[in-house]
Amino acid sequence: MSNFKKIFPFIIPYKKYAYFNIFFNVLYALFSTLSFMSLIPMMQVLFDQTKRNTVMPTFKGIWEFKKFAEDYLSYYITNATDSYGVGYTLSIMVIVIISIFLLKNLSDYLAMFFITFLRNGVLRDIRNAMYKKTINLPLSFFSEKRKGDTISRISADVNEVQTSFLSILELIVKEPLTIIFTIIAMLTISAKLTLFVFVFIPISGYVISLIGKQLKKKSTRAQQEQGIFLSTIEETLGGLKVVKGYNSEKYFNRIFQESTQRFFVLSNSIGNRQNLASPASEFMGIMVIAILLWYGGHMVLIEKTLNGAAFIAYMGLAYNILTPAKSISKASYAIKRGNAAAERILEILHQENTITSKKEALKKDSFESNITIKNVNFKYEDDIVLKNFSLEVKKGQTVALVGQSGSGKSTIANLLTRFYDVNEGTISIDSIDIKDIHLQSLRGLMGLVTQDSILFNDTIKANISLGKLDATDDEIIEALKIANAYEFVKDLPLGIYTNIGDSGNKLSGGQKQRLSIARAVLKNPPIMILDEATSALDTESEKFVQVALENMMQNRTSIVIAHRLSTIQKADKIVVMQKGEIVEQGTHDELIALNGTYNKLVTMQSFE
Repeated sequence: MSNFKKIFPFIIPYKKYAYFNIFFNVLYALFSTLSFMSLIPMMQVLFDQTKRNTVMPTFKGIWEFKKFAEDYLSYYITNATDSYGVGYTLSIMVIVIISIFLLKNLSDYLAMFFITFLRNGVLRDIRNAMYKKTINLPLSFFSEKRKGDTISRISADVNEVQTSFLSILELIVKEPLTIIFTIIAMLTISAKLTLFVFVFIPISGYVISLIGKQLKKKSTRAQQEQGIFLSTIEETLGGLKVVKGYNSEKYFNRIFQESTQRFFVLSNSIGNRQNLASPASEFMGIMVIAILLWYGGHMVLIEKTLNGAAFIAYMGLAYNILTPAKSISKASYAIKRGNAAAERILEILHQENTITSKKEALKKDSFESNITIKNVNFKYEDDIVLKNFSLEVKKGQTVALVGQSGSGKSTIANLLTRFYDVNEGTISIDSIDIKDIHLQSLRGLMGLVTQDSILFNDTIKANISLGKLDATDDEIIEALKIANAYEFVKDLPLGIYTNIGDSGNKLSGGQKQRLSIARAVLKNPPIMILDEATSALDTESEKFVQVALENMMQNRTSIVIAHRLSTIQKADKIVVMQKGEIVEQGTHDELIALNGTYNKLVTMQSFE
């Protein structure tokens, strides 16, 4: 129930639907009981067992309500039969019984009608909250998690909570009330027979509870396994060229099939336990009814302490307990499954976000003088990446970071944008620590062009206008021209309204990269971060992109992380990094003259 309490805030906005559901469930339970009780007078008329009563009874208080109801009913039946005949009395009773059954089913429908809005509303809100939390969590969280597992939590686990966990609402109102009202009716017919039933109910409950053991643990494992095979799908589709290029279809097929086989075994085990719940509870119920038939029959035929018509209605009521009892046993297993799903959802929702804006964070709209990185130490888990790193970038400067893979170049970009936070030291913009600047404001000052052109399955316009959602077509076309991209966009069938496919796969690498640059140009930030923006391109594409980058970097502060040294000759300052430390810095000509690490890197790349 502790997990249900944590999910409960999502139910509060829909509480009016919960109240309506409870109201109609109460009516359902009441009419469900009355539908069997109404059979008693009809059977008494049929078998001519009605007690004649020609005197109108008087109501003497709540404690004598049962006697008053019986006397009034016998008075009405006697009067109606004497005045209009037995056929008229039977017709009236049939109409009453049909009306009660109609009201019972109408109440059931209305209860389900209102709970549907609550269920689907909670499903939508949890899913929205999960997505919002997912995109707000720091990158470090996803370096440890499988993407498919997160997708599984947002889709399958949230669905499980909606279908299984919210059945608690039915479990605590509809079914228990049906049982309570039915037992009250049974007690009014025969207290002795009902007490006899209560001896056997705990035994049935114990047998059913044995079936449900270990269900939550297995459900958790099944949901984790679902995350694994969804991850395999996501990774395979993302790397389909590599899978096919290395003839690895059989390998990935085997990994996927092993995962689905484990899911198959777990699902069978869970399903079979759940499927056993209904027949087991029904069998135990029939055992109780069989004993009732024996003991009740003894009371009717031998002891003569129970009316035959009342006994038949009593048996109907006893059977009426079976349906909600089966529903409760089914729902209790569903809750165990839903509980496992809720735990996985809450793990994301309650995950602490370490990279957030302070309450008193400043909103900074402009960049005035310099970026200062001072004595920064940083490590990914136990892997030290930057050691006592210090650097100053003045406004209008282009500073290039070069070095071998793993030297910590890209980490600088991740720290500047606060995708990660420094372990020690400070990063400041205009002498203000970036941790004191509002996160959206900080990232608003920066444009980012990465090595991988991250584009979305949408139009060119939608992809470029991410940084400026209200951009006009003319502004987008101007940005495309600066990024050297309009020459190919204008030839596309729908121009800027052309859909570029999943990850922009309808375009070449150079075209995708130029669209990424156009996106940064349109945002028009004062600080530009280029993270190996040309390293994945062929020579011809690189020339186009390099022109685009030079156009973009004019009158702008730029930090360029470069693998190809040909792209940074004109930089105001080149910083050479090795194992997280600065080993050389200066202009291109100054570093060549030093004849050190930079010169070796240039020579290795056969730089002209």
